[in-house]
Amino acid sequence: MPTAATQLPPSGTFLEIVRFSCRELRNSAKIQVTKESIHNLLLSPAFTESFPRLKLSHGVTFPLKFPSVVAELNLLAILSLLNFGSGYRAPLHACNGRGAWDNIRALVLSLYLSSSEEAGPRNPLSAQGMTTITREQIASYMNISLHVEAAHPSMPAVTVGQLGGPLLELAELITNTMKDTGNILVNNGYPDLGTFVMEALEEAKRAGAKNGVGPAAEIVVEKLVRAFPAFQDMAEVDGQSVYVFKKALFLVHAIVLRFQGASIDPTPATTVPIPDTTSLPIFSDNVIPSMLVHLGVLDVSSATSAKLVSAFPNPKDSLPTLFSLVDEAKSPNETELPTDGPHLAPEESYTLRAAAVDACEMIIAAAREIEVPSDKEKEVWLRGITLPELDGWLWTVAKDRVDYRRLPRFVARPTIFF
Repeated sequence: MPTAATQLPPSGTFLEIVRFSCRELRNSAKIQVTKESIHNLLLSPAFTESFPRLKLSHGVTFPLKFPSVVAELNLLAILSLLNFGSGYRAPLHACNGRGAWDNIRALVLSLYLSSSEEAGPRNPLSAQGMTTITREQIASYMNISLHVEAAHPSMPAVTVGQLGGPLLELAELITNTMKDTGNILVNNGYPDLGTFVMEALEEAKRAGAKNGVGPAAEIVVEKLVRAFPAFQDMAEVDGQSVYVFKKALFLVHAIVLRFQGASIDPTPATTVPIPDTTSLPIFSDNVIPSMLVHLGVLDVSSATSAKLVSAFPNPKDSLPTLFSLVDEAKSPNETELPTDGPHLAPEESYTLRAAAVDACEMIIAAAREIEVPSDKEKEVWLRGITLPELDGWLWTVAKDRVDYRRLPRFVARPTIFF
């Protein structure tokens, strides 16, 4: 979690400080990334055969008709705001059969569908509506229980439901995040988060026009992070400030994925300014760092943290299988529930997430120079991959293969950042 000692970066440096601070923390934590490990991944059949199919799979399209562009921006913004809960994957699957991201998508969809029936302050996706949301509403929309079974105090053979458990904690995190964000919006005169985001995009467009370029993603990220604590994904780790800003970066790229080339009303009042996100740092959560460890890119065997050294099995023996091509993506056994991976403290999770950010920068740099002598066509597209595409592949492929789904992902809770 952010601490009083973690200061926001100087204006205009938010993207660079993510790259710099993550590189510095990876190096000081002695998490190794080698060119050989990167090339092994990039040239593996598992990567080359699935990357074109999975690179854009971020799950930000909804089968909905929106009354305005701002209404759709608002839904994307709240989806990004609430894009956390990864540490509750196992209890969520046990409760309703869905993981964290699918639960958050379902929640936001339910909030939107109820908002279409209630106008004004009682709209749960409006600024005022966010301030009055309750944990019971959240639990109802998500179809989760806020109670756990416990032995009756005077009748040991009888169990009773008691308020508590990890899903109560998650519901309270979601509720408090919505309330806090809604209060900030109300106090600053915004009817909803979508209006704030559109204003930030317009400011980015004006700033870019002065310099003869397109809208600057930097400006949108900075405005989000400065305005809302729920986007202030930063911390102190062993005296070093580290900045990740996963949800703010995700939101900016989600806007690009949704609106770039979309057929929307072309009038100036509703045109969405589209930033260039091809060089954004990755949106580091728990899935991508864990996958990079399993795929041999992040080597934690010499890390300064003893917990990180022992958190994951040595990937050496499993790499040939993980790098091989599977015949087709298969759905896992529906009765096979996921289990928690290693539980990490905030400092450890930030260290691993930062290492993933830097590793992905290194992967893209290596891809720019890669040679595939036997397949020039493959070499061409490998040299053109982008950071958001790499992010999309790493995150989606973790769900795409049965063996990948079974790989343990680290758990960190409570957190509202991933």
